Amino acid sequence: MEQEKGTTIVVFSGELDKVMAAFIIANGAAAYGHKVTMFFTFWGLNTLKDEAASPGKKGPLEKMFGWMMPKGANKLGLSKMHYLGIGPKLIKHVIKKHKAMTVPQLIELAQEQDIKLVACTMTMDLLGIKQEEMMDGIEYGGVAAYIGDAENANTNLFI
Repeated sequence: MEQEKGTTIVVFSGELDKVMAAFIIANGAAAYGHKVTMFFTFWGLNTLKDEAASPGKKGPLEKMFGWMMPKGANKLGLSKMHYLGIGPKLIKHVIKKHKAMTVPQLIELAQEQDIKLVACTMTMDLLGIKQEEMMDGIEYGGVAAYIGDAENANTNLFI
């Protein structure tokens, strides 16, 4: 009996170019017939934040983290050539010019392809991120949830 093909991706980075690459790989793997899990932890969690959500009641440390971190896929910076915020604007212009998909569009496509998007609950607790701040259609789990999927995958990536 042939084993089902699978791909898992740990999205640790919260930088636009790396998150975009992770979603391009994930969507490509899903189109190729792989069962795909993306596990978002630390700065990668910012990708899954709902830009319109209210942060709710938080303590001073959690408020500070919330203030310092981007809120959603449209607010991510670049890993290189950030140039005080000009770099992300230029990259978004190039994406639009070439009619490529934006990160929010890649997220939507991932959800349409039943890619499992998992937010790391331990990191959410550490950074004071609440489920109410996150976008709809994602799952929540810890390392054990990721390891369970990674154990059955042919390809495991860390971005």
